[in-house]
Amino acid sequence: MEIESLDALDAWLDAGRPLAGLRLQALDLTARENRLLAADPRGLVVLGGRLSERLDAHLRSGGALVFPEVPGVPVDPYRSSLYTADELYDGLDDGYPATPDARAYRWWLDRTLRDDILATMLRAVHDDSVSDALHETLAGRRAVGVMGGHAIERGQPTYLAAARLGRRLARSGALVLTGGGPGAMEAATLGSALHEHSDDDLVAAAAELARVPAFTDVTAWARAGFAVRDRLRLDDPRLTSLGVPTWFYGHEPSNVFSSAIAKFFSNAQREDLLLSRSTSGLVVLPGAAGTVQEIFQNATRAYYGTAGSIAPIVLVGVDYWTATLPAWPLLTALAAGREMATRVHLIDDVDQVDEMLGLS
Repeated sequence: MEIESLDALDAWLDAGRPLAGLRLQALDLTARENRLLAADPRGLVVLGGRLSERLDAHLRSGGALVFPEVPGVPVDPYRSSLYTADELYDGLDDGYPATPDARAYRWWLDRTLRDDILATMLRAVHDDSVSDALHETLAGRRAVGVMGGHAIERGQPTYLAAARLGRRLARSGALVLTGGGPGAMEAATLGSALHEHSDDDLVAAAAELARVPAFTDVTAWARAGFAVRDRLRLDDPRLTSLGVPTWFYGHEPSNVFSSAIAKFFSNAQREDLLLSRSTSGLVVLPGAAGTVQEIFQNATRAYYGTAGSIAPIVLVGVDYWTATLPAWPLLTALAAGREMATRVHLIDDVDQVDEMLGLS
């Protein structure tokens, strides 16, 4: 039983239940010290959080397993919730290098820690914690994945089209899942955040963002995003989008419009979760190697899928996917004669996506 809040811990203790089998995850236990000192700690597991030396000694001597916080690590490996843009970009006033997001990326790049067993373990624990939070967040939600390249600049027609797609998906009640980065991913997320706004607001927001068209200067790029978010008061507590980025591609910063962010160190784990949780369909806008990988990783699922389990795959851009990067001929060759053949589509107009996904 995972306990991720003090309210849940209080309810457990009030019910007089034993601590055996509990996992206390990233909790500040200083205000619950007396109650825990009076309880039998056998079988309890404490994952990070805060506790006094007295409580630590009591728990360990009584048979509890206590995983301490690790100094010098820029992430909480035991966290119980997803990230927010405000959390990742805390300290942006001093420039992007001062933010937790940048510090985590530097930790990931540190060659002296690449094969260090402690760093490897902590990254794995972190990613498992984030995965758990992602599953809890998406439980019961209808999610549509929107994939596409990071190189699409703010102000380009394809950026605006992706933003309108994200807005329509959110208006249909679908949660927009993206890779959480810039380009097409940011555009779709921006659109989902503007689901209750007019098209004029969307066009104006895209034009304002286009003053910093690319993330060459991450500080300026992120600040422009926060300025639009603040001006339009895009702080709706309802979940309309979820970004799933990775520090493996840490040079591609997370966009600031995602309602929540599941950021991973392992790109393989991140890709698998992003695609597997796009249960209501996958929309693929033009992109490069990473986007092609996502097409065929998802196609593998569809290839071996059973009737009724295969979500639609919609590629947007006929010329792009047949000539520039001809993924479509291979995709249809794989699909021939299989259940997935009726679930793959190639279109030019994002306005057709609703029909292809069965949302219209």
